[in-house]
Amino acid sequence: MPLTFACLIYIAAIVGANLSIAAFGPWVSPINSFLLIGLDLTLRDRLHDAWGGRSLWPRMIALILIAGAISYLVNPASGRIALASCVAFVVAGLVDALVYAKLRTSARFGGYYQRVNGSNAAGALTDSILFPTLAFGAFLPAIIALQLAAKLGGGAVWAFLLQRLAIEGRRA
Repeated sequence: MPLTFACLIYIAAIVGANLSIAAFGPWVSPINSFLLIGLDLTLRDRLHDAWGGRSLWPRMIALILIAGAISYLVNPASGRIALASCVAFVVAGLVDALVYAKLRTSARFGGYYQRVNGSNAAGALTDSILFPTLAFGAFLPAIIALQLAAKLGGGAVWAFLLQRLAIEGRRA
């Protein structure tokens, strides 16, 4: 997958998640978590590998801020959601990146799926706690649990699909 396309998908997924949460409220968040946030967590690891750590953080923060700005510009009523999303994604991305980098250098966890799913678990837990708490102004254990499960499942599915696409792309 070309980097520009991966970046556009990353931004579109965040914007889609933000706008649907603004429109439908917290109960749509587990669906977003599976379909969109699991994708973003997995794409973040792809971008980590592609950029090789070179300017990773400025680039990732730029993508997150662009997605937040687009969310707000499309629907100014989504401002709180967009801000919560930006904060949660920056913190979750940092946690994800630290775990991913550690797993990349560990011989024990050198496989693609172990690295991606291990880092996704850390990022998903962080995002699942921060986002709903900031977006809705309350600690929502049921939403947090559903989001976490959905992000882990979605991340695993997206890791498999993206790896298959990469393998097929190399064969073509």
